[in-house]
Amino acid sequence: MGQISSTTTLYEQYVAELQQIADIRYAVALLQWDQETYMPPSGADFRSRQIATLSELAHIRFTQDSFGKLIKTLGQRNDLSDDQACNIALSSYDFDQQVKLPPAFVRKSSETTSRSFHAWMDARKANSFKPFSPMLEELVGLKKQEADLLGYSGNPYNALLNQYERGCTTDLLDTAFSQLLPPLQALLQMISTCDQVDDQLPRQYFPEVDQWQFGMDVLQKMGFDMKAGRQDRSEHPFTINFNSRDVRITTRIDEQDLGNMTWSTIHELGHALYEQGLPESQYGLPLGEFASLGIHESQSRLWENNVGRSMAWTHYFLPVLKQYFPGQLGNTSEEHFYRAINRVKPSLIRTEADELTYHFHVIIRYEIEKSLIEGSLAVKEIPDCWREKYRKYLGIEVPDERSGCLQDIHWSHGSFGYFPTYSMGSLYAAQFYSAAEKDIPGLEDQLKSGNFNILLNWLRKNIHINGRRYTSEELCQKITGEGINIRHFMQYVTNKYRFIYAFQMEEVAS
Repeated sequence: MGQISSTTTLYEQYVAELQQIADIRYAVALLQWDQETYMPPSGADFRSRQIATLSELAHIRFTQDSFGKLIKTLGQRNDLSDDQACNIALSSYDFDQQVKLPPAFVRKSSETTSRSFHAWMDARKANSFKPFSPMLEELVGLKKQEADLLGYSGNPYNALLNQYERGCTTDLLDTAFSQLLPPLQALLQMISTCDQVDDQLPRQYFPEVDQWQFGMDVLQKMGFDMKAGRQDRSEHPFTINFNSRDVRITTRIDEQDLGNMTWSTIHELGHALYEQGLPESQYGLPLGEFASLGIHESQSRLWENNVGRSMAWTHYFLPVLKQYFPGQLGNTSEEHFYRAINRVKPSLIRTEADELTYHFHVIIRYEIEKSLIEGSLAVKEIPDCWREKYRKYLGIEVPDERSGCLQDIHWSHGSFGYFPTYSMGSLYAAQFYSAAEKDIPGLEDQLKSGNFNILLNWLRKNIHINGRRYTSEELCQKITGEGINIRHFMQYVTNKYRFIYAFQMEEVAS
């Protein structure tokens, strides 16, 4: 190839290279999706090898010197469009981060993570932490090594947080959680003095086949493009995408609990709607990727809670539910159902927790992860530490390890630094929803009538279309005029639960 001097040609070369790397990474994602849905158990070892090989190949392609030089050359030009310049700046940052990780380390991490997933599955089946402990110990060691390779200021956990939430630190999280906990605990204390709501409505027998069909109905009515996605079953619900036109989610079904399937499906729907809304023209480029895990979680929590557990959602979907389950819900009033699906009570399982106690589940995992990476907690001590923290924060006893420290898939994926984004997402969700209410007249009435697209279009315009253009705080500032502020979440939950539990209380956060 001759010397290339045209800016357009250079940028096209950059795009072609990144899109080919994206092709490899999405092939890895497809293998991972299959691993968690349909792959036969005996295929685990070879699948680990395949995923590791492709992950290493993508990493080598991205960190090669020639690509770094291409990014640097384009970064020095002053005649790029705003979008082009933004992509180059973000790729330059990514390159600087990824070049710190040797290919052999990336391969070992990928291979270990893949094997760890199957060890976690076996441990859950055995209801014993021991089969998972050696693999987790190996993963923690790799994560400590990764933090050292990436570099950090302050706590080594900051290096891992930054992978999911750019700029996030333990100082920021400790401050946010210290601001959130007092008013949240005050609200929970007030609720504990009230008569408990009856939550038996969703805890009847609901046949699996009917739940599945209702879930599919919910997805379509709430805006999921079925031609650009699908839903399957898995041990732990998740969302994965291969481009904005192929986004896949999974759910799980408990025939004795309608809520398990319903709100995990809506949660994953929120993730999927975000992925389907990313700009298709930016495939493989930073502007075609999501802003951060905190923003991603804001989308899932907004749809799951601000919409999915609202009176407006109940008004629209309860008649649909009665068609599917006339015997169980035929005589149910909207108010009874609304109260039942919003009961507040400390529980063992994070994914089934109410939206208030949920934050304690997240904080427990955050504290354990931080201690593991700091080295103040050994992997073998996790079960005892877990039980102690559940007594401290939620006042409940953990009966076994399947419902305790083995309940989440994240550690088996090597996702250390991910959990805090769940709480950040809930805080952002309340703040974004408050902004949407101001921008969309009669939003609640629109949702009551089944018009979910009006909110989806607002999210597409204000969040999805931006890709990675802004950090979480920059995006929040752009949409709401301020950075993350717990006041919006506390106003939302105080007003909501003041009605559900019929108590008199000033807004907890002024």
